[in-house]
Amino acid sequence: MTESRRSTSEVVVVGAGPTGLTLAYELALAGVGTLVLEKLPERVEQVKGGGIQPRTAELLQSRGLLEPVLARALPRDSAGGHFAALPVSLDCAPWRTRHPEPIAVAQWEIEEVLEERAVAAGARVVRGAAVTAVEPDGDGVTVTAGALTVRAGHLVACDGGHSAVRKLLGLPFPGRPGTHQAVLADIRLSAVSPLVPSRAGHMSTLTRHAGGHWAMLVPLGGDRYRFTFGRVGQADPDRDTPVPDEEIADALRAVYGPGTTLGAVDNASRFGDATRQLEQYRVGRVLFAGDAAHIHPPLGGQGLNLGMQDAFNLGWKLAAVVQDRAPDGLLDSYHAERHPAAAQVLHHTSAQRVLADPRPSEDVAALRDIFTDLLRLPDANRHIAGLMSGLALRYDLPGDHPLTGRRVPDAGLVTGAGPVRLSALFGSGHAVLLDLAGTVPEGLPLPPRVDLVRATCAEELGATALLIRPDGYVCWATDGPATGLGSGETGGLGDTVLTAIAGGLTRAG
Repeated sequence: MTESRRSTSEVVVVGAGPTGLTLAYELALAGVGTLVLEKLPERVEQVKGGGIQPRTAELLQSRGLLEPVLARALPRDSAGGHFAALPVSLDCAPWRTRHPEPIAVAQWEIEEVLEERAVAAGARVVRGAAVTAVEPDGDGVTVTAGALTVRAGHLVACDGGHSAVRKLLGLPFPGRPGTHQAVLADIRLSAVSPLVPSRAGHMSTLTRHAGGHWAMLVPLGGDRYRFTFGRVGQADPDRDTPVPDEEIADALRAVYGPGTTLGAVDNASRFGDATRQLEQYRVGRVLFAGDAAHIHPPLGGQGLNLGMQDAFNLGWKLAAVVQDRAPDGLLDSYHAERHPAAAQVLHHTSAQRVLADPRPSEDVAALRDIFTDLLRLPDANRHIAGLMSGLALRYDLPGDHPLTGRRVPDAGLVTGAGPVRLSALFGSGHAVLLDLAGTVPEGLPLPPRVDLVRATCAEELGATALLIRPDGYVCWATDGPATGLGSGETGGLGDTVLTAIAGGLTRAG
């Protein structure tokens, strides 16, 4: 008989994918006791959604996590993102980012980096722990995973589209069922025809349609490839049906010719294109993030990034609540900000599903032509690039300044200690009050986890002082001059800054 075990944790995170591990790192960085429960006994070394969008790259950079991820990046020609695999590269340069192109990294490699850092920061990860019961109450949550029972103040479900936590709580997952299924496989080829791409590049150069199949073959180095394919005009098997090697070999021959030979299959699974979203991301002491909260067609490399950005938004807020530093309503702002962000992704991936139809009708083909022409216009390209990259996201925060709710570009600063990149100020996970013109009064009594940085900047950031949240979004800014704004604890700008902190970040006491 297995001996039962009991444990406690300030926060339990269910699921050790990119979303759950990002959240675990953010919480541990803030000093919150965090336990991650993962049902799988070991990590599956599968490429999966291995694309990091520019905004996610910026967030990883701000925590010092990007370099170890880049060290594991897959070989790829320089190419921007795409919309519905149309043959126009999305240009993120107008958004003033240092990471204008998507980064190709196997998902398991991203997970490994995140888990290493989360554990080093103090988080615990328990594998082979499938959650079988969730009992929330007014003071916390009791979680059962096999013989393990954990009592926690909060639980965050990051356990995917088939979330056990969501099902155990009986929460509806409204939306639309999928229209078709496809196969994703990591394979090895023992022979290749001239039709097989030699390097990864823009999505439009990697997709093919032939022999009743559509397919995308992405080189991973050596004889390794990520192979995504589906059948056109044929009934799909049940999603849980295993993928036999012969099905993969048949698709390879149909699309890439008889000279392309399957050597081995490392792993393979089926996926669909359903669109669903929870109505509420917070149910008392239980919160939802990543695919547990929203699923959508896998177009444009959005899912992994949407989930990780959920975690960056939630982590610092939940830490403030756990440590009794949060202003009223801060945790509720997670749903208020991230639900619309995901709804926008669900909306544009639905549009991409129409445009990317492998057997487009005459009308859809005409629409593809028109949309392709539009993407060649700089303003239209900039708009879609901002949408797909996450760089255009603006949260609806209080305040009249045009920067409020927006990300801040990673500008070069000069402080009293020397030159530094703006992103380097956020490695501790603190908020930053950035004074660029001697605007902030001396002696302002800032609360813990809000750092005052006085600096100059050769680039125009659009304000003389900015209050930037731990996730890199401006929650207050001013164009005011360096004089006449008050000093000390009372009067003028001092009170304004403290009010902004107390309203959107942390209590002063």
